[in-house]
Amino acid sequence: MKLDNWQEQVLTTKGNICLRSGRQVGKSTIISQKAGEYALRHQKASIMVISAVERQASLLFEKILAYIYLISKQSIKTGRDKPTKHKIQLKNGSVIHCLPTGESGYGIRGFTINLLIADEAAFIPEAVWQAVTPMMATTGGDTILLSTPFGREGYFARCFKDPKYTKFHISSEKCPRIDKDFLAHEKQTMTKLQYQQEYMGEFVDNLMQLFPDELIIKCQTLSRSSTSITDSCFLGVDIARMGGDETTFEIIDRTNRDKLRQVESITKPDNRITDTARDIIDLNKKYDFRKIYVDDGGLGVGVFDILVENPDTKRKVVGINNAKRSLEYDPEKPRTKKLLKEDLYNNLLTLMEQGKIRLLDDPEIFQSLKSVQYEYQDKGQMRIFGRYTHIAEGLIRAAFCTKDKSLNIYIY
Repeated sequence: MKLDNWQEQVLTTKGNICLRSGRQVGKSTIISQKAGEYALRHQKASIMVISAVERQASLLFEKILAYIYLISKQSIKTGRDKPTKHKIQLKNGSVIHCLPTGESGYGIRGFTINLLIADEAAFIPEAVWQAVTPMMATTGGDTILLSTPFGREGYFARCFKDPKYTKFHISSEKCPRIDKDFLAHEKQTMTKLQYQQEYMGEFVDNLMQLFPDELIIKCQTLSRSSTSITDSCFLGVDIARMGGDETTFEIIDRTNRDKLRQVESITKPDNRITDTARDIIDLNKKYDFRKIYVDDGGLGVGVFDILVENPDTKRKVVGINNAKRSLEYDPEKPRTKKLLKEDLYNNLLTLMEQGKIRLLDDPEIFQSLKSVQYEYQDKGQMRIFGRYTHIAEGLIRAAFCTKDKSLNIYIY
């Protein structure tokens, strides 16, 4: 693989590294190579890869395993000590761990490590770092932080100013592997600040987190073992493109309008339209939903059409696609309401602030809600976006069940 100049510099840099960049520049590729080389060249080294959620940490972990397998397959232990999804053991005694941090870092306490690698470090909750930094107190180990920025505040932003770190800043526009037409299209569809953060890798002002960490944690009080199926369940679905974020199915119980309860959160990667429709139909057989809220725009229209044709779901499915649309159909008195993205998000935010909804204590849910950002544009319009919002998008639809009394959806 031919490396960019900055990637070659990262490989030869010793000590702490703080790498901020735009998306898809190759930061995880070069860090996986650096981690693999470190593990191979050091006897009995302990390396830990962390991220806010397991899915993100696993992506980098798998690249490290692939690199070691490619250049020194014989160095990897086999048999009972073969690689797992959380640990790689080498014959020289080095071990590479992969763990999600969760909201507090409780699950990663107690390790002693020589090298810490934090992927998407800007999204790791502040409380986690109190659990992480003591792990290198006796080893004098190094830290590698890599991330796309997420506002100006937080541990990652502070480390980029810390003289103890060697800093790298790489924008997507400087990456020769990213198509320039693609970037031009992204620039047209994003706001200036959003593009600066996501592709220029800049710390920007005026991009704010919609759901504060403290509010999310306050609402996450439920365990799956404490939930039960009732006759007042509602389903919110966010449909992903193939190869994009997961399709999510968010289920909320509305037995009490003032005490909504999240019953389940299901994510599935690379779902086809027919798979998603089948999953919804199967879930309906289990939960007998009062309403099924799906995005009927774009790829969602295919799922919506299948559900409309199914006798068990046709009177339950409601299309919500973050646009102005007819929510109540009466041939005699047609009425149109505005249903905008900010309406859906503000509804969920209000429910959380007023203590009217309790969520599952799941780090994936925390990460998705945390990633939702907003800004106000020139005309005062609110724009909401984020990188991991697939679960949040399902939740805002499911939480729309609070408005169900005003809905009168029929299939003609």
